[in-house]
Amino acid sequence: MTRRPLTNTGWGFDSMCFVCEDANERGLRIPFFADDETGTVTAEFTVTEAFSGAPTLAHGGILMAVCDEAMCWATIVDGTWALTAGNAHRFLRPVRLGRPYRVEARIAGRDPAGIRTAATITSATSGKVAVEAEALFSPIGSGQAAQAIGTEVAVEHRRYLTDR
Repeated sequence: MTRRPLTNTGWGFDSMCFVCEDANERGLRIPFFADDETGTVTAEFTVTEAFSGAPTLAHGGILMAVCDEAMCWATIVDGTWALTAGNAHRFLRPVRLGRPYRVEARIAGRDPAGIRTAATITSATSGKVAVEAEALFSPIGSGQAAQAIGTEVAVEHRRYLTDR
């Protein structure tokens, strides 16, 4: 397995991503990695008290955000910038605060509706799946990208857009 770090630097615009941006002091600051051999995106993380739902459990919305981020990175690694069009999550086991977990995402397919992705959150200690997710992502063009980032997309990054 060859893991390479995924970062928001070098895009030509600033990011304060709640899930993955290390500079976002109020965020989760989870580092993501791509495995080009398996086509997966992974991250190891531990949810702290600041992101609890019940006193000892991670908030479900936080877990949904972690899955969404992993699946979004999967579309980028696959070569396309895309926005979440819809998603579904199944919470199979509680995610406990202060314990290590792993999220893994991949492209599940492409169809006329968009890019289908899948993700799981697994306990790093027991190996049991706690959350399963799937999402549909809509690829974006240069106009949508410019609206999202507040500037035109740099020439070297236009390969990620639908209207390359």
